[in-house]
Amino acid sequence: MQAIKNFRSYFFRGLAALLPTILTIWIFVQFYVLVQTHVSSHINRGIVHILVATVDWYPAVTPEDRLAFARHAEPELSADPAALAKRADEDDIVRGARLQKGEKYWVDGPGHITGFIFALLGVCFIGAFLASVMGKTLWRFVEKALMNVPLIKKVYPYIKQITDFLLTKKQLSFSKVVAIQYPRKGTWSVGMVTGTGLKRVTREIGKDFITVFVPTSPTPFTGYVILTPKEDTIELEMTIEEALRFTISGGVITPAEHDAFKSLPSEDAVEDV
Repeated sequence: MQAIKNFRSYFFRGLAALLPTILTIWIFVQFYVLVQTHVSSHINRGIVHILVATVDWYPAVTPEDRLAFARHAEPELSADPAALAKRADEDDIVRGARLQKGEKYWVDGPGHITGFIFALLGVCFIGAFLASVMGKTLWRFVEKALMNVPLIKKVYPYIKQITDFLLTKKQLSFSKVVAIQYPRKGTWSVGMVTGTGLKRVTREIGKDFITVFVPTSPTPFTGYVILTPKEDTIELEMTIEEALRFTISGGVITPAEHDAFKSLPSEDAVEDV
C-alpha cells in the first residue's frame, strides 16, 4: 500500500515538473504548424511561381520530368508515345513540370522553412510600418472602417483588448493593489486601483472614493469596475504582476510562494555547496 502511495506521489510530482515544459513546447509547435499550413506554404508557392516566371534555368526539369508530368496531366496520351513526347515539349507542360519540381523542394521539402521566415519578417515589417505616422493613420482608418461593419464591430474590440493586453508593451494603468469587500460585506477580493473615482459620487456621499478593477479568474482580461470608499480598502504589498498571477492561478500562487520559489538555490549554487 505504501508503495502505491509513493508511486502516486512521485508520478504527480514528475507530472507537475514536466507538464509546463511539455505544454510550452506543444504550444510553440502548434503555432509553427498553424503558420506553416495556412501562411508559409502559400508564400512558398508564390516563391515557386515567381521563380518559374522570371528565371529560365531554375528549377530545371529533365525530359523524364516533362514526360511524367504530361502523363499525369493527360493520362489518355500514355497509349501514344509519339503524341506524349510531343505534348511534353509544349510550354504549358514544361511550366507545370517546373512548378511541380519547385513545390517538391520549396513546399514539401527542406525549403519549406523559407516561408515561415518570410512570414516572421513580414510581421516585423508591418509592425515597423505601423509605428510610423503614416502607418498609424492608415491603421486608424482601417479600424474605423471595421467598426462600421455590423457583425465585426461586436467582436473586434474585445479581441483587440485581449491581444493588446498580451502582446503590446503598454504600461499597465493600475497604480496599486488593494483588497475590497466585494461582492458583499465580509468577503474580500483583490483588485487594482485605476483612478480616483467619480467626482459627482464623492461630492454627494462626502467621502473619498477610488475606482478599482476586480479581475476574474482565470482570465484577468474581464472583470468588474467598482467604486468604493478609500477608507474601506486595504492596500496590499503586492505588485501588479503578483496580483495577476494570483488571479490567473485561482489564488494558488501567492506572493509568499513566488518569493520562496525565487529564493531556491540554483543548480550552480548547489554544486558549489
